[in-house]
Amino acid sequence: MSIIKELTASLKEIVNNAGYEVENLILQPSGRKDLGQFQINDAMPLAKKYGKAPRMIAEDIAKLLEQDNRFTNINIAGPGFINITLTDEYLSELMNKISEDLNTNIDKEQPKKIVLDYGGANVAKALHVGHLRSANIGEALKRLARLLGHEVLGDAHLGDYGRPLGLVVLELKHMYPELPYFDESYEGDYSEVELPITNADLEKIYPLASTKAKEDEAYLEEGREVTAKIQSYERGYYDLWKRVVEISKADIDKTYKELNVDFELWLGESDSAEYFEELIKIFEDKNIIVESEGAKIVEVIKEDDKAPMPPLLLVKSNGSVSYETTDLATILQRKKDYNPDEIWYCVDGRQDLHFEQVFRAARKAELVDENVVLDFIGFGTMNGKDGKPFKTRDGGVMTLKSLIELVNEETLKRINPETVPEEERAEVAKTVAIAALKYADLLPYRGTDYIFEVEKFADLEGKTGPYLLYSTIRMKSLLNKAKELKQEKIHTLKGETETEIALTILNLPIVLTRSLETKTLNDIAEYVYKLTSLYNKFYAENKVLVEENKELQESWLVLTKLVYDINNVLLDVLGLKVPEKM
Repeated sequence: MSIIKELTASLKEIVNNAGYEVENLILQPSGRKDLGQFQINDAMPLAKKYGKAPRMIAEDIAKLLEQDNRFTNINIAGPGFINITLTDEYLSELMNKISEDLNTNIDKEQPKKIVLDYGGANVAKALHVGHLRSANIGEALKRLARLLGHEVLGDAHLGDYGRPLGLVVLELKHMYPELPYFDESYEGDYSEVELPITNADLEKIYPLASTKAKEDEAYLEEGREVTAKIQSYERGYYDLWKRVVEISKADIDKTYKELNVDFELWLGESDSAEYFEELIKIFEDKNIIVESEGAKIVEVIKEDDKAPMPPLLLVKSNGSVSYETTDLATILQRKKDYNPDEIWYCVDGRQDLHFEQVFRAARKAELVDENVVLDFIGFGTMNGKDGKPFKTRDGGVMTLKSLIELVNEETLKRINPETVPEEERAEVAKTVAIAALKYADLLPYRGTDYIFEVEKFADLEGKTGPYLLYSTIRMKSLLNKAKELKQEKIHTLKGETETEIALTILNLPIVLTRSLETKTLNDIAEYVYKLTSLYNKFYAENKVLVEENKELQESWLVLTKLVYDINNVLLDVLGLKVPEKM
């Protein structure tokens, strides 16, 4: 239990001792700092319960608060708002407790097993800017959930099934007909076959094959046949498909690792194929499949729907499965393999309808237990200065690699050559660029579109990733310079800014818990900026290393270490790495 929760429970007991039973006392930061640090507003609802004027109730509670040496400046405002301030001694005591163990300032939750579906890269296609948000938000949510005590498995859920891959293999057949994969008489080991293509080649092959399929019906039909061969595990075609997936997956993983994104599971849509037959049988046994023009559909409309809800397409008229089917089969697979308490999908907000259909069908077929949570975590788009989806200068779709390079070029200009040696500048610039990109992406509420401005978000000043990294590095530098000085405890927090830092620290568990409840990261992004800015203000106001009052100096150093440690935890949650210097 966090310190702020313990304090709230203690205040609840005081209210009860005053003769008033309160179920959920709320301790909130005061909007009037001149009146107090915190405010208790429970006198108003208690007035209705006890038929007594709220101010009289507030006065009864205030009398007991005044007897408690943890509080000072107890006063009543308006009809019964109780304002309280923590004494300097008590606030210092709380900060010392947190500095000894940061977990005393984090509310751990009842552990759950969660499968988090994020990333969503398509095999043999270049990652584009849209893939940043899923990977970035999903990774941060995974880290946040783990910080609060949950077991989380992140699944990249690759798009590796269906006609796109069939077209890639078909085009490879046209380009390299001599490959053993297309020789029916070949009996050797395909793993020993040298494949003359790279991931860069694959990224060019798919657009080429896709264009051909649109213009040539015969080519499209051949693509369908190749897809069928792959999905029926036909020797050669299936083995080539696996090699294509391996090549693409290695490059995708490399890009994600640059973004400090790591997956526990690298499963794809194809891994759900072995569950198709079982899935269809479940729906048939439940008698919830409807035949419609040769296709099999599932009605998912509800009586209280305010908007149209189309049926879910389970099997197409040509016998192939739909995108919805692969997602339902994946839910079945996850239930069998991991038996999670919750499954989250961090996906573009425009797929809301798709997942609503899938979740309703899954519930209807009872693919998971009733208490298993299925949650869609939608997000908006990253846009350019024109308010439209971020593109290259020539108007094309920007790849994620190109975006990273664009930001990297900007951050490289800002790395201080006097503090970072030439041989280290490129690596430091890349770390700072990734931080700039990721923080800018997490700062707005995930459901909204936002405009990405390279120059603005790469700046060392303002609400940016580089600002947070630079400030954290400076805290570490100060602590290193003070290694020989005593750093055991906080004796006093009499300065206004350092008191504000301490109060902000007390608010951390509320921010973390709320962020996980809403599955958003913007509150954490705002919080770490606020804490860092307060510390920088404190740093500018005080000469820590030359302070003559040794108890005051020690207090400042311990507070610096506390802010530094919290920053490192929160920056790690957001997926930002802190370089040694910049």
